[in-house]
Amino acid sequence: MDIPRIVTERIERDTLSKYAALSENAGKRAKWDENCDIRTEYQRDRDRIIHCKAFRRLKHKTQVFLAPEGDHYRTRLTHTLEVSQIARTIARALRLNEDLTEAIALGHDLGHTPFGHAGEKVLDKLNDEGFRHYEQSVRVCEKIEKDGRGLNLTPEVLDGIACHTGGKEAYTLEGRLIRLADKIAYINHDIDDAVTASVLSQSDIPKHLCDVFGDSHSKRINTMIASVIASSDDDI
Repeated sequence: MDIPRIVTERIERDTLSKYAALSENAGKRAKWDENCDIRTEYQRDRDRIIHCKAFRRLKHKTQVFLAPEGDHYRTRLTHTLEVSQIARTIARALRLNEDLTEAIALGHDLGHTPFGHAGEKVLDKLNDEGFRHYEQSVRVCEKIEKDGRGLNLTPEVLDGIACHTGGKEAYTLEGRLIRLADKIAYINHDIDDAVTASVLSQSDIPKHLCDVFGDSHSKRINTMIASVIASSDDDI
């Protein structure tokens, strides 16, 4: 019987775009780690993130509304899952590495503060060196998790997390994709949460925007995803 990891790596070589990051070419981890017979390197990274404490803590961190009453407002965890779903949809359509995309998406906000970006701004003022949540996400993965041992992730995942916002672009297309998926997710779910909270009504959204993007949460997301795919190089 063939080793499952080898089979998956072979499928990636045969089916993914020439621009995709292949699991078999994953960079070296900071600490040597024996290969898994079942999972590829990026699948292992995804699983390490899902099972870490910082990922579980995301469910208690609010997104936009700081203390909402109700079960249907986004948290950092539900935002992360939405980013993952959007990114994986685009990655599959473009034949990029879905496992790498998912790992970066699930880890991109591990270092985000409570109270949304308001918490980030406060810490930025208090810290002489500043505070940026994407840098903290990398620190969580490298130095904080597992009592200081870190998750020992591949450099492609760490780079995608570090570059999901701000000026520097990730060196993989999968990492660059997360930046777009993050924006698609929060633009749309922030509107959805605002309507739920009666801060906005559907009629407050300008008609010309509805004509372009659609008049519902799902239509807007679909329009943006379709635009990313259509705007990508035909050779991918």
